[in-house]
Amino acid sequence: MKKFFTTLSNIWKIDDLRVRITNTLLFLLIYRVGSYVILPGVNYEVVKGQGGKEGLVGLLNMFAGGSFSRDSIFALGVMPYISASIVMQLLGIAVPYFAKMQKEGESGRNKINQWTRYLTIAITAPQAFFYVHTQLTAEAIYPGVAGSAFIILNVFVLTAGTLFVMWLGEKITDKGIGNGISLIIMVGIIAQLPQAFLAEFANRTTGTGGLIMFIVELVALVGVVMFTILIVQGTRKVAVQYAKRIVGNKQYGGVRQYIPLKVTAAGVMPIIFAQALMFIPATIGSFFPNASSNGILISLINYNSWLHNVIFAILIIVFTFFYTAITINPNQMADDMKKNGGFIPGVKPGQATAGYLDDIISKITLPGSICLAIVAVIPPLVSLAGVSSLFSRFFGGTSLIILVGVVLDTLQQIESHLLMRHYDGLMKTGRITGRTSIPTNSGASSPVI
Repeated sequence: MKKFFTTLSNIWKIDDLRVRITNTLLFLLIYRVGSYVILPGVNYEVVKGQGGKEGLVGLLNMFAGGSFSRDSIFALGVMPYISASIVMQLLGIAVPYFAKMQKEGESGRNKINQWTRYLTIAITAPQAFFYVHTQLTAEAIYPGVAGSAFIILNVFVLTAGTLFVMWLGEKITDKGIGNGISLIIMVGIIAQLPQAFLAEFANRTTGTGGLIMFIVELVALVGVVMFTILIVQGTRKVAVQYAKRIVGNKQYGGVRQYIPLKVTAAGVMPIIFAQALMFIPATIGSFFPNASSNGILISLINYNSWLHNVIFAILIIVFTFFYTAITINPNQMADDMKKNGGFIPGVKPGQATAGYLDDIISKITLPGSICLAIVAVIPPLVSLAGVSSLFSRFFGGTSLIILVGVVLDTLQQIESHLLMRHYDGLMKTGRITGRTSIPTNSGASSPVI
């Protein structure tokens, strides 16, 4: 405990770190307050009694910190911005114009950010229109308010709300600590935890299982979190030797370094892609009511069915290989290594090095993808054991991987500030390694949410 308070004191002594943490907390407070501001013309008393959401809507509601079900001005959250970022990343691989832009350094990144903002508006506006039509019930709207003006106003407000949340995320990244967009998502997920915890506690103590079963659930949750930390932090270190260079009276190189290749370099993206495809059957069922009587379609829509989870796990494994292949370029890594006078001991520079790295990445991606699939299918499995649907989401899936990754990333940045100013780190032994940066085709680093 003394070590903990000493660390807090060291953090407070560093002016830059103190200001950054304070700014981060203030920006996150603004976001949480805004998530309770209701859309104009909507009756909050009716919205308050609507309860939680399930399926895709429940997932979006979790990422938005409950704003989706509250009909808040931040109801769409940052998901349109994330979708735009993914599209721009894929365009950088498929379209030469954007690939060239990625290699232009700071000016290229500024152009890509500008394109991402425009694309965010293009994605948010239709989503806001469908939100007003599908999520705002007639009972929730004040009498005499509904009409074209009401729709246009709320589409504008929802779009502006998403852009404001995006701006908050960029300000947190610039003036605060950690990745702003990731922190906003994390705060939205954590905001649901107390409610889920209390509901599960009440369910166990007053219903089946009792307090012993609730304690078993908490122990299982700790075990799943430890397993998730293991796969998020897992790396394969590849030794790289740099040749000696003499410049003037100084010697450079001649040392051995390591390239940390992550076991789950794709991060949470494979789960997001797989979930997007698994929502297609539910969409088909909503458009074609007669198709909902099909047994296979019912099994695909049911999140607790074996067919749904087996296909979901297979899609995660496939998308892990796909996303890793498009984000990590062994040829670019080999070329950069060769230009800087580096080589892998026992491997020829150039194409042989690229093949060697590609072989290692393929070998570590398979167990990484299987582990991601296991974590992703844990929530429906624990639901079958009697855990409530809201609390089961914290046992795995997208939410848990985001929570673990963002917390580790933020702690790693705080520790780097402490070590840079010759203070002890956050831990007595070892170092907290972040997972924010992975090599891209342009040789730069990009955040994985």
